Amino acid sequence: MRLAYPTLLWLLIPVAAACFWYYWRGKKFNASLIFPGNPQLWTHKASWRALLSRWTPPYLKAAALFFLALGLCRPQKVAGRLGALSQGLDIMMAIDTSLSMGALDFNPSNRLDAAKDTALRFIRGRVSDRIGVVVFGGTTQLACPLTLDYGALSVQISDLSPGMTHTDGTAIGDGLVSAVNHLKEGDGKSKIVILLTDGRSNIGLIDPMTAARTALAYGIKIYTIGTAKHGEALMPIDDPMRGRVMVRINEDLDEELLAEIAKITDGRYFRATNSRELREIYATIDKLEKSQVKLPDIVSHDDFYRLPLILAALLILTEALLSNSWLLRWP
Repeated sequence: MRLAYPTLLWLLIPVAAACFWYYWRGKKFNASLIFPGNPQLWTHKASWRALLSRWTPPYLKAAALFFLALGLCRPQKVAGRLGALSQGLDIMMAIDTSLSMGALDFNPSNRLDAAKDTALRFIRGRVSDRIGVVVFGGTTQLACPLTLDYGALSVQISDLSPGMTHTDGTAIGDGLVSAVNHLKEGDGKSKIVILLTDGRSNIGLIDPMTAARTALAYGIKIYTIGTAKHGEALMPIDDPMRGRVMVRINEDLDEELLAEIAKITDGRYFRATNSRELREIYATIDKLEKSQVKLPDIVSHDDFYRLPLILAALLILTEALLSNSWLLRWP
């Protein structure tokens, strides 16, 4: 039981004050006649009709005002409560956005577009996992913190582009540490990083193996995904003299490093050379053990303000009818 608008209870103060004033006034200023010659009249009591006429109308009005104020406060009772626990993981995606992720060996998409599409498919299949995204090239950026707002998360992933960190290179260690920092304070029983890259670590402040051992210390599992076809690939670049041109780049995926990072944290390394393989990889991750995440209680309430309002209306109607009936009228 609760009141939706409890502050309206202040309306009862003037009602109570009016009742007290009326009662006090009636006691103090009660009119009387003295008949010294007739002692029998000294003990004469007022008739029941006189008492009804005097006290009934004001107290019916007071009761009506009380129920009116109560109805305006909107009394409610709990109708149902949704469970507060849901199964889920804490997942940080660490996505490589270096310029080489623009290579066109995932026809008709480039590597990053294929990774984005698969990540979005993965998110659409989640229900209660908290998911966030960090991106890395030569430096790292937080694209989206851990969230259950999959709509906002999807928008951020859709906006990823090759070279968005404005520093070329592949800082795998920095990207991993950034993801770990956003996971270590989370509430999820299971915390994982999904690291996706097409290259090898060639820049950054943190050694990738040091980053992996840091993740292990916090109980965070790392799944690594290498995204590149074997051999050469075409990649568009903007040439200041010739505009956009295609260049050939060689595969430079450090599979040994990625496998070792996953092994240290009891994760797994996957190699994807097309979008179908990427989807299969995320489907495997989808089968991980779930953990409990605290969600806000969702409570529904039923209103029953109509009853006090109906009572108020009935009391007002009763007072009006009685005031005009023979019961409350002086002869």
